[in-house]
Amino acid sequence: MTNKIAAFLWYDGAAEEAATFYAATFPDSRVDAVHRAPGDFPAGQQGQVLTVEFTVCGMPFVAMNGGPGHPHSDAVSFQIYTDDQSETDRLWNAIVGNGGSENACGWCKDKWGISWQITPRGLMKAFSHPDRAAAKRGFEAMMTMRKIDVAAIEAAVAGQSAVADA
Repeated sequence: MTNKIAAFLWYDGAAEEAATFYAATFPDSRVDAVHRAPGDFPAGQQGQVLTVEFTVCGMPFVAMNGGPGHPHSDAVSFQIYTDDQSETDRLWNAIVGNGGSENACGWCKDKWGISWQITPRGLMKAFSHPDRAAAKRGFEAMMTMRKIDVAAIEAAVAGQSAVADA
């Protein structure tokens, strides 16, 4: 690994499974290396996967099979910027549909407890709209959502009411 910093994530035996899922789900992502324990350790035995180096959207990570007792928290999340509704839907559905759970305002949690913010660039554009009333309408629309609906955000910014999908 040539980077000077990487996000380090603790798993209870699922480090390789999680890294493989992320590599298959997110663009510019891959599993870089799998390291097996050279000896027994508190959460496992010699030869088992100890750490996995992987990349998600170009960002380096290390996952460790550290055992139970250190659950992930919403205090740390990873924000993924999407270019359109299709990409937003694909990533959201991949995480939630693989044993994850929905949360509010574009947040979801994967089955290992990692929090993700699937954030369309259009949402960020709405928040920085020069018309602060329009920005507020976009924000208020987002506050009613789980997965972000780009068309509904755009309609709110424009002062129109969006028609919900049936």
